[in-house]
Amino acid sequence: MKETEIQREADACVRILREGGIILYPTDTVWGLGCDATSAEAVERIYRLKRSQNKKSMLVLCSSADMVVRYVNKAPGIAFEVMSLATSPLTLILPGAGGLAENLIPEEGTLGVRVPDHEFCQRMLRGLGRPIVSTSANITGEATPVGLQDVAREIVEGVDRVVDPRFEGKPTRKASSIVAFGEGGEVKVIRD
Repeated sequence: MKETEIQREADACVRILREGGIILYPTDTVWGLGCDATSAEAVERIYRLKRSQNKKSMLVLCSSADMVVRYVNKAPGIAFEVMSLATSPLTLILPGAGGLAENLIPEEGTLGVRVPDHEFCQRMLRGLGRPIVSTSANITGEATPVGLQDVAREIVEGVDRVVDPRFEGKPTRKASSIVAFGEGGEVKVIRD
């Protein structure tokens, strides 16, 4: 696969994200639905597409710890140590979220964030310069699709772009582990 092909696809996705569109894309775990995490309208479109009643439960992908700290201002240092030591995909639930779409942040002010070890995601994140929503590409209550072939037609037809599966990389094909951190450094494993 040529370097230019992956960059061209990432650039096309960034244009759609900037316009408030939603994409179906591969991550380091499973296929996800994504949008610009600062666009409340785009976030709402994903909730509607997933038929989700549980608002404010989606995580965001960030390109680096530096990007994370721009959107969560009360994260304890231990969270970043854990992030840097993780050997498999890890989502951190961090306190003090701000600067993103209001309908993405729950009342307690936390945000689920992950720095993906995935070339395509990283290219999109660097191109957009802001977090990208990442939520499983399924109707709420249905099984999480592992690959593009498992995604419901309704979801595929409801997005503005489906990323070419050639850019999938080597996903784990299972959801990330989730660890929540309190402002005082309290740690709680949500999903192993």
